[in-house]
Amino acid sequence: MNKKFTKIVFASLCASIMLSSCYTYTSVVGNGPQKNQEVTKWNHYLIDGLAPVGVSDSKEMAGGATDYSVFTRQTFVNGLISVITLGIYTPTTTTVKK
Repeated sequence: MNKKFTKIVFASLCASIMLSSCYTYTSVVGNGPQKNQEVTKWNHYLIDGLAPVGVSDSKEMAGGATDYSVFTRQTFVNGLISVITLGIYTPTTTTVKK
């Protein structure tokens, strides 16, 4: 019984790690990006994203452009750092394309 339980727990753990996905969010401002310029910054959160410490400003990153897109995601590196710190520090990445 104990070996069966251990196998089930191990299989569930592996499935949860392998089947998880990184989150992404995209928003388009104006007509979207007109040039091929990108600005990327990290956002810093604590406690699984509940407490923002340093969040990038997309308008500032756009540099006065009126047409751009904002792409916010949790990259593999962001997720790895979050796992290593047990969710205490949870960064995300924001990219603004002009």
